[in-house]
Amino acid sequence: MRDLFDRIIENKGPLGKWASQAEGYFVFPKLEGPISNRMKFQGKDVITWSINDYLGLASSPEIKKVDGEAAMEHGAAYPMGARMMSGHTDFHEQLEKELAEFVHKQASYLLNFGYQGFMSVIDALVSKDDIIVYDVDCHACIIDGVRLHMGKRFTFKHNDPESLEKNLERATKMANETGGGILVISEGVFGMRGEQGILKEIVELKKRFKFRFLVDDAHGFGTLGKTGAGAGEEQGVQDGIDVYLATFAKSMAGIGAFVAADKEIIEYLKYNLRSQMFAKSLPMVYVKGALKRLDMLRTMPELKAKLWENVNALQNGLRERGFDLGTTSSCVTPVYLNGSIPEAMALVKDLRENHGIFCSIVVYPVIPKGLILLRLIPTATHTMEDIAETLDAFSSIRERLENGTYKRLSAAVAAAMGE
Repeated sequence: MRDLFDRIIENKGPLGKWASQAEGYFVFPKLEGPISNRMKFQGKDVITWSINDYLGLASSPEIKKVDGEAAMEHGAAYPMGARMMSGHTDFHEQLEKELAEFVHKQASYLLNFGYQGFMSVIDALVSKDDIIVYDVDCHACIIDGVRLHMGKRFTFKHNDPESLEKNLERATKMANETGGGILVISEGVFGMRGEQGILKEIVELKKRFKFRFLVDDAHGFGTLGKTGAGAGEEQGVQDGIDVYLATFAKSMAGIGAFVAADKEIIEYLKYNLRSQMFAKSLPMVYVKGALKRLDMLRTMPELKAKLWENVNALQNGLRERGFDLGTTSSCVTPVYLNGSIPEAMALVKDLRENHGIFCSIVVYPVIPKGLILLRLIPTATHTMEDIAETLDAFSSIRERLENGTYKRLSAAVAAAMGE
């Protein structure tokens, strides 16, 4: 028998093996200063394209005032205990009521964190006799939630209606044998590619198949739809989404999340969501802060308008310069380039050190080998000057990537890692 830790020491994983070269710079970097379009990285001013503060609320004086007053009044702990025991307040109920109205659902329930809560919602909705059918590119929180499922599950090809239909046929046959039901899961916006989920096509399949539909709309909530109610509103199928999930960590620039559905479903989840039943209630500072943020989403459409002005300027500018943005139909702006992980490291260092551009880098195993994905997140705080500087910088780094500069610069790193 081997020591449990032997495997961990010998194989640090596809990302962990780069820790000595990457940590502190490429991963676990430290951005400093107020959350904004420009911050400091290792003492240098950089244009930040990696902050999920879509509507620019994080450093809003109005928001900081409400957050500060709530902290002064309640501290960081109140209310103490889980919601079911001693952590329930009128403000929690008020926020749930307003969130439900905003996303056009009968009721909602607060979740302490999106990742934890989404996993728990999936776990609570299905039994061992039920079948889950989900998009293969769903977020890790959904994949981990599905792993908790003791019954059968199938993936369908990303945003592929034909693949979904075939899997629904399989799931229907199996559900008839087990006596269970079917839960289909997709995302409103896929956070890496920026594509909207095929929500309209999935809802249309309800005419031929019997299933319930769950949508994780973390990136769509607040950014898509006429009122900002998300991808379902954008595609005109919000009524066809049975269980709607969104987080406060993107457009709301806060902590927490919520699930919205018919009253009967929310009532069930309140008494069966293990991640909430056995966890401390969402603190008042986040609840009152979320109430203010939601009010600004409702009453200040200019925030979303400014966000999309910046999104269109950045994405159109990149496309005009010949960059591959895939099929994004959201604020998420992926730029696809060809290159190895060492080349990606040299490229990003050039962007940060010589051009003052800070964006997220995504490499294998998140995306296929040989690809580099630079993900940019526009916000309402970015300026046209930020966008112009970024476009020029991207033209420069592409030229250096194509002429082999980064390959030469990264040769030593590649050799050391056996790449």
